[in-house]
Amino acid sequence: MRSRLSAVPGLVLALLALCGASAALAADLPYRASAPAYVPPPAFSWQGFYVGVHGGYGFGAFEAGGRSLFGSPTGGIVGVTGGYNFVPAPNILLGVEADFGFTGIRVSRSPFPGISTRGSIDNMVTARARLGYTLDRALLYVTGGYAGTGTTLNINNPFGFRSHESTFQSGWAVGAGLEFMLTNSISAKGEYLFTSVGSDRWFTFSPFAVQTGVSTSTLRAGVNFHF
Repeated sequence: MRSRLSAVPGLVLALLALCGASAALAADLPYRASAPAYVPPPAFSWQGFYVGVHGGYGFGAFEAGGRSLFGSPTGGIVGVTGGYNFVPAPNILLGVEADFGFTGIRVSRSPFPGISTRGSIDNMVTARARLGYTLDRALLYVTGGYAGTGTTLNINNPFGFRSHESTFQSGWAVGAGLEFMLTNSISAKGEYLFTSVGSDRWFTFSPFAVQTGVSTSTLRAGVNFHF
């Protein structure tokens, strides 16, 4: 019994020595770095410059004296867009936007026996301010500003008299739209735009002198690339 008790201190010392050796070995092992923390990609921002393309369909109406002669032109539009967005406060967007489009908004008709007319909006340009409210990747906005159109009118009659005039008419535009960020740099939008331009006197030195302007309602879709 006494011999067994005397062996206990030696066993304890051996265990302590073994623990010390294990700790020293662990200290000598190479350090294994932890995995790097995940860094999410940069969040998108509405603020900054953008350029894009747009296309749509327009419904027009010649006004005043031109209403009975030329009626209501319709047709497509395709063009380019550019602008800048500024975000002065959370969820609030202020911006400026300009666009130019080639249009096929036209009409041909015979308002009276023996008389044929044709009216067309050949191109359209706008320069507008935008005020919007952002909901994460969605933007709801209203817009308004300057509008101008290149317009052409033709009148033919059975006596061989023909009148042809083209001019650029200026006016105003208002509208509203929805834009959505598809990626951090590409957005898609749908927009309604109403324009009203001119009230000019056409064919002043002919029997068909007429005072008219033209208004349009245009539905457009577009894609913008943000910088």
